[in-house]
Amino acid sequence: MHKVRTTLTRRLAAILTALPLLAPTVGAAALAGASVVAAPTAAAAPDGQAVVPPMGFNNWNSTHCRADFNEAMVKGIADLFVSQGLKAAGYQYVNLDDCWALPNRDAAGNLVADPVRFPHGIKAVADYVHDKGLKFGIYTSAGTKTCDAAGFPGALGHERQDANLFASFGVDYLKYDNCNNQGVDARKRYTDMANALHATGRPIVFSLCDWGESKAWEWAAPIGHLWRTTGDISDNWFSMINIAHRNQPLAPYAGPGHWNDPDMLEVGNGGMTAAEYRTHFTLWSMMSAPLLIGTDLRTASAETFSILSNPDVIAVDQDPLGKQGTVVANNGGLVVMVKELANGDRAVSLTNETGGTATISTTTDALGIANRSPYRLKDLWTKVASTNTTGTISASVPSHATVVYRITPGPVPVPPAGTSHLSDIPWTGMLNGWGPVEKDRSNGERAAGDGRAPTINGTVYAKGLGAHAPGTLTYHLGARCTRLTVDVGVDDESTRTGSVTFRIYRDDIKVADSGVLTTSDPARALTADLTGGRTLTLAVTDGGNGIDYDHADWANPRLTCT
Repeated sequence: MHKVRTTLTRRLAAILTALPLLAPTVGAAALAGASVVAAPTAAAAPDGQAVVPPMGFNNWNSTHCRADFNEAMVKGIADLFVSQGLKAAGYQYVNLDDCWALPNRDAAGNLVADPVRFPHGIKAVADYVHDKGLKFGIYTSAGTKTCDAAGFPGALGHERQDANLFASFGVDYLKYDNCNNQGVDARKRYTDMANALHATGRPIVFSLCDWGESKAWEWAAPIGHLWRTTGDISDNWFSMINIAHRNQPLAPYAGPGHWNDPDMLEVGNGGMTAAEYRTHFTLWSMMSAPLLIGTDLRTASAETFSILSNPDVIAVDQDPLGKQGTVVANNGGLVVMVKELANGDRAVSLTNETGGTATISTTTDALGIANRSPYRLKDLWTKVASTNTTGTISASVPSHATVVYRITPGPVPVPPAGTSHLSDIPWTGMLNGWGPVEKDRSNGERAAGDGRAPTINGTVYAKGLGAHAPGTLTYHLGARCTRLTVDVGVDDESTRTGSVTFRIYRDDIKVADSGVLTTSDPARALTADLTGGRTLTLAVTDGGNGIDYDHADWANPRLTCT
């Protein structure tokens, strides 16, 4: 069965169509990425908040609504943030969840803190947290009542009043849940609260929690800073890994100021092994997810603190480029993810979802980075550093475990003098709709090497690049090259609806455009003037009928350099 297309891929095609507008801000290093297409990183939210995924604590996963959720606990968490080095590691937010209020509003319609749980009130707790140099968060629901069975008051119809109350408490973060919503449109409910928070004049990170039901990733970036993409997580492997699977395809919607939220961390709550918790923490970091601790740190083990405070893995999550990692391979539960980092490095995770130890391998080509050996690799859990000269990354990974490396490539390669085929030259970046771009083969959509000799309208080519729309390939020219000649067309293996537009860019200037080509068209010859250019970008976009079977061949691509 062929691929299922979504609005996500249509959005990507539109983004790539706008490449001339984007190119000035994304050079060769920024365009390099995984073979699953990711949208260029969007600008941070206008309010400058959550430019990296929020890090902090939320009590729900460890206490739910039990009596041990109280003022003493919250203050104790703030103390531990400081004493155990979590604040220094980047954790900021100490957040309350449901059950902090009484079941009824007061005579003025205001929410009232439970005097048993919080005898000094919420503002006093917020002040305590702030005095530690930390930030404070609170919870309510975009409905008439919150989610706990006790039925605490929600904010539906009280948005402005509750936002003003939260601001008076000194709230820095609001988790806004979805229970008892009375069928009111999610966009209206969440927009109303966003407007109310904005009107207070206080900077408050807004976390939309509608469990992915309204696909908030498609519409909420202008109003919120993060949005839940799934239902609630549970403290077991099955729940955690399935939530990861649901969140992984949404990479194009994440970026500074707006993040996909696959729910809080279960690390340390006892339902998974240490290896599974390391996988959990690694995958959340690879996905640029908010890192909200869900265990009671007052009873946490040294191992739990070690996982939660791993500086190298946290650095992957908090990388300022803000690109969510993408899956580049999933072979029977052996999963490879890659994440581009701001300094040109890559993080790559090798996750074994099967029941036994297995070897997981990938290549720098599959990860979308050039063959720029030697590569420096650092295992972010064992801290072992090594040098790799083969372009192959491989590890023996136990069941339910993850090995994660930070890869530092060697210098950017310069094309050789004279005329060379692009398929013989290492690219510096690759984004591709399905599977990796293939060298001297068509794009078979999945594993590397699954295509055939590039063939356009019956003409077979010995040399070429097999791509799939939408996507880009980038090469470093170093202002040394003058011309590219290439035949372009839809490969004959696309027997149905394939239609593609091919474009060539010298830096940010479009220097060649094929127009729309379909499966019935012969190859079209393009010549591009590259004189003075530092970066060459080859872009393939949908021809207008969706990206099914858009197998795009750059046939016999000849680059001339001095």
